[in-house]
Amino acid sequence: MRSQSRITFYLLLTPLVLWLGLLIIIPHIDMLLISLRERISFGVYEASLAQYEKALTEPLYLRTFWRTAVMSVLATALTLLIAFPVSYYIAKMAKGRLQQVLFLLCLIPFYVSELVRTFGWMILLRETGLVSNLLQWVGLADRPVEMLYTDATMMVGLVYTSMLFMVVPLVTTLESLDDSVIEAGYDLGGSGLSVLREIIIPHAMPGIVSGCIVVFMLSLGNYLTPTMLGGKDSLWFTEMIYNQFIVRSNWELGAAFGFMLLVLSSVIVWGMLWLTGRTLKETMG
Repeated sequence: MRSQSRITFYLLLTPLVLWLGLLIIIPHIDMLLISLRERISFGVYEASLAQYEKALTEPLYLRTFWRTAVMSVLATALTLLIAFPVSYYIAKMAKGRLQQVLFLLCLIPFYVSELVRTFGWMILLRETGLVSNLLQWVGLADRPVEMLYTDATMMVGLVYTSMLFMVVPLVTTLESLDDSVIEAGYDLGGSGLSVLREIIIPHAMPGIVSGCIVVFMLSLGNYLTPTMLGGKDSLWFTEMIYNQFIVRSNWELGAAFGFMLLVLSSVIVWGMLWLTGRTLKETMG
């Protein structure tokens, strides 16, 4: 029986090990090795840090790198600010069928692909789109308004794309908060702000941290939304990685960019865990 249990355990563990090894660990090791070489001639390479030196000394690359990080953090903060009251209403105020309907409304946009959702925003915000026509109809604009290809439009797309991944952990966490604890806070003389600060937010912190991590990672690695909604002037680091790999066939510099993005995301995620005093195990449950 013990031998059969051990075999069963290894069989169940095998798909996970293969997935982690073949799709995550080995590709990342290979990407690191590629980034640590320099092409001397066709098919001839030598070990070098030239790709990282180029990435860290070229102003355009550095500006795009830090711009992507800042914009991703901003998108995460905006998503949290919008998703928290929505999640609280769904978890604590809506009851029965209404709660199910509201959660379904958050889920429906994700029935279609990100490409279709992005095209939907382009149709709405273009010069001849619904928003432009509405502004002209109510008298707020006297000519067609082009809202595409700006940082604000790109931010709208990033927040919209990531909203569900913030709402789900927040709703799950807030549902576990006993209503009597909130009532006790008010009975003891607490105001709405103090109850929120002292009871609701500390209880929801695991959902806040896990949601922020997921949304930040999605925003940082997003390629479609910045490219389609941000336009040519809205530089995004994933677009540079794509250009190096696909357009210029410069795999060495593209790998260096990719590894830099991996390090950046890891540093920010662990920094967020350190600031909130939580571990990854506690956050992910």
